Parts: sequence; structure tokens; C-alpha cells
Amino acid sequence: MKHRIVVLGAGYAGAYAAGILARRLSPADTEITVVNAEPHFVERMRLHQLAAGHELETRRLEDVFAGTGIRLRLARVTAVDPERRVVTVADAGGELGYDTLLYALGSHVAGGVPGVAEHAFDVTGRASALRLRERLDSLEGRGEGGNVLVVGDGLTGIETATELAESRPGLSVTLVAREQLGARLSAGARGHLRQACDRLGITVLEHTGVEAVEAARVLCAGGTALTSDATVWTAGFAVGPIAAAAGLEVTEAGRIVVDRTMRSVSHPDVYAAGDSVHAVGENGLPLPMSCASAGFTGIQAVEAIVGRLTGREVPSTTLKYYGNHISLGRRDAIFQLVDGDARPKVWSLRGRTAALLKKGIIRSSAWSMSHPTFGMPARKRRLAARPDRSAEAAVA
Repeated sequence: MKHRIVVLGAGYAGAYAAGILARRLSPADTEITVVNAEPHFVERMRLHQLAAGHELETRRLEDVFAGTGIRLRLARVTAVDPERRVVTVADAGGELGYDTLLYALGSHVAGGVPGVAEHAFDVTGRASALRLRERLDSLEGRGEGGNVLVVGDGLTGIETATELAESRPGLSVTLVAREQLGARLSAGARGHLRQACDRLGITVLEHTGVEAVEAARVLCAGGTALTSDATVWTAGFAVGPIAAAAGLEVTEAGRIVVDRTMRSVSHPDVYAAGDSVHAVGENGLPLPMSCASAGFTGIQAVEAIVGRLTGREVPSTTLKYYGNHISLGRRDAIFQLVDGDARPKVWSLRGRTAALLKKGIIRSSAWSMSHPTFGMPARKRRLAARPDRSAEAAVA
């Protein structure tokens, strides 16, 4: 009887974690299945580039996991039943049993504002980025330009606005910021960001809240209406309702509450990583949703799963957020370090050097996802005990 490990999601956290598990655990004792709705690994950090018109290399998950022994289930997860230890998926199979679950379903664009779902574009998935790209192509095809509004002044909003402005100079790009532009950056980095927006011709509206999105305009607090041929919503991200509906302990925002090892505090057979997890870093603050956090939480979850299944001590890996790396088009960027309280340090790396560093990080992340078992110990460890499915049988 093999121990069934099911990984939900094949993003930055799930795909890499699954590969490491396959490398470190003996296939004689374990069976690893990855469930993902998309057949390809999606480089979410580059979807704003895809929307702007650049081509991204596609990596089929079937090829990524080739030779690892990992089973790939292409299906959308609809529910999790932690009492029966079953995942429900939207395909002919219906259900998938597990002994250990790694929940890494990620996040999507946050709604809550009227009209966002109906009229706004986003860059949280490949399909949505291509939908925005098609819209921008149609605007340029008219030969009259067009107004593009990017709502949200976080990392995604800034990267999207600058990429669109640089790649599509015929369009007028406006960045709508709820706070001061670059409020989470040092003074030097904020100045560099403003210079980049000026250089690219981006109109910046600061201290502006959006109350509704319509087909051809955005309604702001105070009654101001902004005309828009394409509204791109980047004002926050949210997780899906599956974890909360399953009865897992979650935060008010729906993220899974875990201990230091990424193990659910309510259901010990469940671990979480990536945007889905509420992980507290070494500074006592929740880790932000980011590729870096996905890596840290995924590695810690793997160490915990391997350690407990093989009867070894579970090590504590690094859970630290070092800073923000923001692309400003293809040849400019900002790397802002933060202190232990997540406040920006005075020093920041800016310009071409920062852009080359960001490019290197993106390439290395994509390579790691495409070679999930590279560099790991070749020794596959045996499990300390057989899985106990007596409780599962009793529930059934």
C-alpha cells in the first residue's frame, strides 16, 4: 500500500515541490499526483509581458514531469473533503484520494468592486493575459490609439503599466494609484519610478480610489469619471473558496492557517504553500503573495512532509522576505531591499543593472520549474510506516 501524496496546483510552489518530493521519496512507498487545470506551466511573473505582445516559451507539464514518476491530472479542483481525505475534480474521474495533501492552488485577481468581473482585464492567468493582448491589438488596429487604465499601484500594476507603455507607445497609459506612487519604496526608488513613468509617458493619478468599472469608463471616488478603452485590474489578489469550504482553518481572507512547517493547524494531513498559505515569516509578519514566498513555503512544506513520512527531524527553512523587484519595461527596474519590519531600506538597486538581475531571476525560476528534480540528492528515502486508512474507511 503506497502513501498517496496529492499536490493541488502546478505553479511556482506546487510544481517545484512535487519534483523535490519525487526525487527524495522512494517510489516503492509513495505515489505522487499533481492536479492542475492548465496543461502548461505558467510564468506568472511574465504575464504582463505576454499581454504587451511578447511571446513566452510554453512548457508542458507533461514534459516537466517526464521521468519523475509524477502522475499529472489535468482537471479543475472543485472541492476538498479532509475528513474523507478526498479531492473532487471536474473530470470523468470525479474524486482523488490522498494520504498527504499539499495545497498550492494560488490566487486570482481580487474583485469586490462593481463591474470588475464584467468589464476589467487582468494578468493573473495566461488566458486572461491573452484576452487583454487581443483587446490592445484591436485598439492599435483602429489607428486611433486608445486609453488604457491600469488600476492598482502594487508591483503588478507598476510592471503592467510600464510594460504596456514601452511596448505599445501608440496607446495612452494611465496608472491609478490609491496611495502615493511607490509608497512602499525608499525615497530614491520612488524618484526613479516617477522618472520612468515620465520617460514612458504614463499619466499617474495618485490618491485615487475606484468605485466602479464600466465598459468604457472608470468611476472614481468623488464622482470623477475616467474614459477607458481597456481597464486592467491589478488592485489586489485573493484566494479561492475551496479551503474555507473544506473546513480548514483559514484567515478572514481565506488563506490556510499553518504552523511553522506549513502544516495545517486544523488538519495534520494537509500542508499549504504559495499564495494559498498564511505563513508567518521570521519577522513575525505574514509573508506576502509572491514568487519568492512560494519558493520558501514550498521548500518548507517539502522538508516537513519528507521528514515526518521518513521518521526524521523536520528542519526549519528560511521564511524571510528580502525585498521587492519591480520591472519598469525591459531595460529598467528597481530592486528595493526591506528591513526586518518589512519597511524599505534606504539603499536600492536601480536602472539597467536591476533589470538584468530581474531577468536572471526570472530565467532561473523558469529553469527550476522545468527541471524540478535537478540537484537534489539521488537517494530516495523509504517511509517509516504504511499509511493508515482506517478512519477513511470508517467515514466511507
